[in-house]
Amino acid sequence: MRLLKSFLIGLVSVVASSVTAWNSAAAKDRIIAYDRDIAPIMREHCAGCHRPGQSGPFSLLSRSDVVRQAATIGAVVEDGYMPPWKPVPTGIKFANDRRLTPEEKDLIEQWVSQLTSPEYEAELVDLPVEPLDSVNERSAWSLGPPDLVVRMREPFAVPAEGPDIYRSFVMPVGLADDRWIKAMELHSMARGTVHHALFFVDPDGTARTRSKRDGQTGFSGMSFLSPSGSGFDAIAKNMNRGLGGYVPGAIPNRLPDDLARKLPAGSDIVMQTHFHPIGREVNEQAELGLYFAKQPPSQRIIPIQVPALFGIGAGIDIPAGNENYLVADTYKLPIDVEAIEIGGHAHYLCKSMRMTAIQPDGKQLDLLRIDSWDLDWQDQYQFKNRISLPKGTMLRVQIRYDNSDSNPSNPFSPPRRVQWGRESNDEMGSIVLHVVARTEADREVLEQDIERFTLASIRRRIDSRTKSFSRLTGLKPGVNLLLTLFDRNHDGALQGEEIPVSHRNNLLDFFDLDADQTLSSAELKRARELYAKLMQSDDDS
Repeated sequence: MRLLKSFLIGLVSVVASSVTAWNSAAAKDRIIAYDRDIAPIMREHCAGCHRPGQSGPFSLLSRSDVVRQAATIGAVVEDGYMPPWKPVPTGIKFANDRRLTPEEKDLIEQWVSQLTSPEYEAELVDLPVEPLDSVNERSAWSLGPPDLVVRMREPFAVPAEGPDIYRSFVMPVGLADDRWIKAMELHSMARGTVHHALFFVDPDGTARTRSKRDGQTGFSGMSFLSPSGSGFDAIAKNMNRGLGGYVPGAIPNRLPDDLARKLPAGSDIVMQTHFHPIGREVNEQAELGLYFAKQPPSQRIIPIQVPALFGIGAGIDIPAGNENYLVADTYKLPIDVEAIEIGGHAHYLCKSMRMTAIQPDGKQLDLLRIDSWDLDWQDQYQFKNRISLPKGTMLRVQIRYDNSDSNPSNPFSPPRRVQWGRESNDEMGSIVLHVVARTEADREVLEQDIERFTLASIRRRIDSRTKSFSRLTGLKPGVNLLLTLFDRNHDGALQGEEIPVSHRNNLLDFFDLDADQTLSSAELKRARELYAKLMQSDDDS
């Protein structure tokens, strides 16, 4: 009996191997047809970017599009350059994984090689042309026609030259009822200049009051997150009003399950865009496509950013020539959570980033690991299945930078010292993990703890930027120190040109409530009060 069983198992194995080999050989011998074999691959892996209005340099929506670019497609697929996918395999599966299977790569290789074959043309004639199976194929929107499209009210001219620009624009929505956003897709008219964009809910019209005060559409800074100058704590709290962001190369995805982000009735959407001039003037009047859920979600998404505020308090200061500069930070979960998606952000000097979840029992899980960072290919990576992380889990982030000549992306030659800053040629860095809490009470605990974590980062930033000045003057850090150092005309105010460039953006963002590029005596008084409150909260923590 045992001999018979062994014989049958062996026979099944031989037959299975023979069938597999026969199928593989048959695939090699048969003509690869575009509609049957190639179109599904293009639709699944390529058309999201390669369509009008998106980041791909050419469209791949039609057969003629793909045939025209066949040689390029074959080369970049063979090299592994396309489709772009940066995460290193760590055992975690992502729902939006764009990598091709070996079988898909083989089909593309065979199809490209047979394009000049007479048999191929004959096969195409005999095959029926499959109709487009989705309205998405005919739309410039990769997720299909949006439920609502909002846009900038007026165009903004991005100059040909000059420093990077951070500008916020109001996109009126005008909804009479609360809605829940399942996905968003940005169509920019100035894609070559857009470094990234962030989206926020403005529930009370604060941003509208700041728009066009300098004569141009939009306004500078993010003071709308702190209505009436309510301070650092309000900014930390209101970061939860974020709706997500856009970076070059990212493909929009619908949130999984019933998850969605709230857009209250009567709210506007504020888009803060980071522009990098490209040598010619470009007009931006972006559109944002909104896709709504049919009902409110059962849970709310909470972003955990480590380090906080893109590393503003991480002390990033990279010496010229340093090939392996490390920024590290940790955040300890105060509750049980489920992780939904993850993504990172940094600039040109970054070479790798990693978030590891270290659980209370010692088990370690790499939630995201990118060993070859590329500014042009940033994305949000949606977990295929929710990842449960228990209370006490430590989220450890490590981001490494290469400020040497060997980094081909280094914007400086020879290399220069680079510090934290908002310009493209400055550096920053963080990883954002999006999670949900199990209960509303747990969600409140987590949000309060994230506010504490964010405020601590702001305090570290202030301390690092004022410590040397304090030693020189003998004054404590704060507004009086700023006036002593920078108020050249002794009028009790700080005009924008009086504030050093290294401090100007942050100070005006936080405290210039009327957006006139000057910190008036009243605004400085409010800043003094907020700074004292911030330092007091540090003493109390």
